[in-house]
Amino acid sequence: MKDYPLAKVFQLLEPGPTLLVSTAQRGRANLMTMSWHMMMEFEPPLLACVVSNANHSFTALSKTGECVLALPHVGLAKQVVDVGNCSGRDVDKFASLGLTPVPAALVKPPLVGECFANLECRVADTALVDTYNLFVLEVVRAWRTPALMGPDLRPPKTIHHNGDGTFRVAGRTLNLRARMVKWPEFV
Repeated sequence: MKDYPLAKVFQLLEPGPTLLVSTAQRGRANLMTMSWHMMMEFEPPLLACVVSNANHSFTALSKTGECVLALPHVGLAKQVVDVGNCSGRDVDKFASLGLTPVPAALVKPPLVGECFANLECRVADTALVDTYNLFVLEVVRAWRTPALMGPDLRPPKTIHHNGDGTFRVAGRTLNLRARMVKWPEFV
């Protein structure tokens, strides 16, 4: 074993797929790129995410309590990075990056038409926002685009940020359903 820098621990633990977060405030939609999120509960679906208070999206999410988490496939990787390279204060990211805002059913922020899944969310808990910029979100409506899904309607390949400007692409799927005896409702 060798020492590993504490400042880089996050690179070992980067969570699930990189997402696009759609917010809207005063009639203007915005997007940000996010990789720091985690599931917290199954029913209702709750997740936690970190949105830096330096981001334009932080203000919109704090004030409106609504967002959409959009799951991009690997084909959108360059646009996902480009979303993170500019500020919604200055740029209409949907228009400038060729992404399509689609009206959501229950929240004001739009879905992202090019993404294979979109989750309409409402802020459920803000207790850790002031200390850690951590929002707890409840998914109130979920969408998927079958034409963008993989075989058997499984998610297509996604990108996962390594924390250093590189990304991993989700690879092959291991089917261990037969071993999931404790959780048959998820098989």
